[in-house]
Amino acid sequence: MFYYLFDYIEKLLSPPGFGVFKYLTFRSSISAITALFIAFFVGPKIINFLKKKQIGETIREEGPQSHLQKAGTPTMGGLIILLSIVIPVLLWSDLKSAYILLALFGTLFLGFVGFVDDYLKVVKKFPQGLIARYKLLGQIIVGLVVGFAIYYLPEFAEYNTQTTLPFFKNMNWDFSYLYIPMVIFIITATSNAVNLTDGLDGLAMGTITFVMLSLAVMSYVSGNIIWSDYLNIIYLPGSGELTVFIAAIIGAGLGFLWFNFYPAQIFMGDTGSLALGGAFGIIAILIKKELLIPLLGGVFFIETLSVIIQRLYFKYTKKKFGIGKRVFKMAPIHHHYEMLGWAEPKIVMRFYIVTIILAIISLASFKIR
Repeated sequence: MFYYLFDYIEKLLSPPGFGVFKYLTFRSSISAITALFIAFFVGPKIINFLKKKQIGETIREEGPQSHLQKAGTPTMGGLIILLSIVIPVLLWSDLKSAYILLALFGTLFLGFVGFVDDYLKVVKKFPQGLIARYKLLGQIIVGLVVGFAIYYLPEFAEYNTQTTLPFFKNMNWDFSYLYIPMVIFIITATSNAVNLTDGLDGLAMGTITFVMLSLAVMSYVSGNIIWSDYLNIIYLPGSGELTVFIAAIIGAGLGFLWFNFYPAQIFMGDTGSLALGGAFGIIAILIKKELLIPLLGGVFFIETLSVIIQRLYFKYTKKKFGIGKRVFKMAPIHHHYEMLGWAEPKIVMRFYIVTIILAIISLASFKIR
């Protein structure tokens, strides 16, 4: 809104300084700051509201014993995150951009799916929350909308089904008719992966914030003809606008971490984790960096892989020996380290460090080719 207002004022009156609102770097910076202050403002209000309504987390008895003290901590904190993202995006981004509209739609839709899941679990006291197939249906719907939009809209026509091959120069991969199924798979996988990672105070939010910092750089250079030519990557006109959206996620993430870091005053719940995971996948798809997801989101990938390995091995050993055995003491893998006696902040900080290293390698892949 302000983007159009200040642009109109600049064209009409040409006041000094108003031209700065055209620049992505400025709008991205102010988007992050706006998101941060919104999170600081609405955070305590939402926390107090959830406490009054006694909307708190239920802790599984089979989980780490140290988590039992977290019972009753307000959840559904994803509402803070979503408000802190949506308002700056509406204020500072070009809402005519297909990139912004798709990212905003996917994030909000998956946030709604997560909200329904949280509501059923903590308010209606349904132990399993939203039935898994309905959650999957929501993820598929987002994947279909994003996939068909990229496949058919003229803004994406030149490279609609292609993606960049990391570490290879001037080489792209064309998914062709498998493109839309691939989009559905990625969005489903990333949203579930962040959801699985959200098990320790500050873990998922801090990790996704570092990932988003890298995606902000990638989206900016992909939408800049000079930088994309210099780096020999696909030039995607208009994709730079995603930087404003990503900056809002970063600002919202930092603001939420103020309340979510150990010991957490609030948990994001599925409202936040499904939305943020979906945003990660959608942004990577839009800027043609899908194949970097396992590297850039390495922590999410490992968390998901640990659950898959644990379940498959347990089923295999139970079928073969009659007794199910486990590879890890508990999955996802962050619980394994808890069971080994690691302090929660220590696990979170080390996962942050791993994410930073992977983010640097991902950015370095633009030149190491």
